Amino acid sequence: FWHLVGIKFLTLLSNMSTNLNLTYMETCYKVFRREIIQKITIEENRFGFEPEITAKISKLDIAIYEVGISYYGRTYAEGKKIGWRDGFRALWAILKYNFFR
Repeated sequence: FWHLVGIKFLTLLSNMSTNLNLTYMETCYKVFRREIIQKITIEENRFGFEPEITAKISKLDIAIYEVGISYYGRTYAEGKKIGWRDGFRALWAILKYNFFR
């Protein structure tokens, strides 16, 4: 339950910061044309990557499309490894790439 609350909060904060209306920012499924992604220097890894790439793409003023996908997350027993530290890292990345860069 708390993971869902955290992800919804991060998506809301990202949407407010980028003026986008994404359903789920931390999807890890993103596709770009080569010339677009080559304009971006990626600094983050792990859960900081999603907010960074979302913020930097939003600043390029290009059209962003969402496509529905099916996804069934793993349980801890199945190997889920995300924790509260990952959430704070994503929060820091949202603030860093939207307000300080």
